[in-house]
Amino acid sequence: MKEIEATRAESWLAGAGLRPTRQRLALASLLVGDGQHRHVTAESLHASARETGDVVSLATVYNTLRAFCDAGLLSEITVDGSRSYFDTRLDDHPHFFWEDTSQLADAPNDELEIARLPKTPQGGEVTRVDVIIRLRRA
Repeated sequence: MKEIEATRAESWLAGAGLRPTRQRLALASLLVGDGQHRHVTAESLHASARETGDVVSLATVYNTLRAFCDAGLLSEITVDGSRSYFDTRLDDHPHFFWEDTSQLADAPNDELEIARLPKTPQGGEVTRVDVIIRLRRA
């Protein structure tokens, strides 16, 4: 199984033209090695790396996530302007944010309807619309 995860990670990096350093491979394997989409914070990815025995500093995790975003491998979702989540799923889709656990999850795309967007300011264009639906346990 580790070989499949490593191959996925290598292919993911190669597809974006990123050099497969030890740290990048370790983090990429955690992000996409099992083929599942996930939402991570830098801190949660750092903790996962430590659990698997990969020695990667938190600063390296932040820098690597930024490089993955810049290469188009991840999208960054900012919640409250202070906490960033990194999403391996790149298509436009809404999210549920559980306020009590600070967990981010995909919301059903086919159930969201946006009737119209406000007129953009002169010289501007819409590049993306982020929808975060905040939830708390009832």
